[in-house]
Amino acid sequence: MYKLVFGSKFLRSAEKLDKRLKLKLKSSLDVLSQNPFHPNLHTKSLSGKLAGFYSFRLSRDYRVIFELISSEGVIYLLKVGDRKDIYR
Repeated sequence: MYKLVFGSKFLRSAEKLDKRLKLKLKSSLDVLSQNPFHPNLHTKSLSGKLAGFYSFRLSRDYRVIFELISSEGVIYLLKVGDRKDIYR
């Protein structure tokens, strides 16, 4: 089981989500803490300036960016948002 650490940008952007997405986020974070590569999350390794980070699907249009520090058993949550904006 991984420890989840919430970044300030993540908390601010999660607060702006609608109720349905907040509920989906909570259940997805439960799955993430058990297995960051669970098939339901559709976890992807990022490239370019975000190399070393990962993202998973929250919905069709929303993604969560996180950093996996497996040696410490920590997942650092960076940002949640619409996929058209989040990777900038």
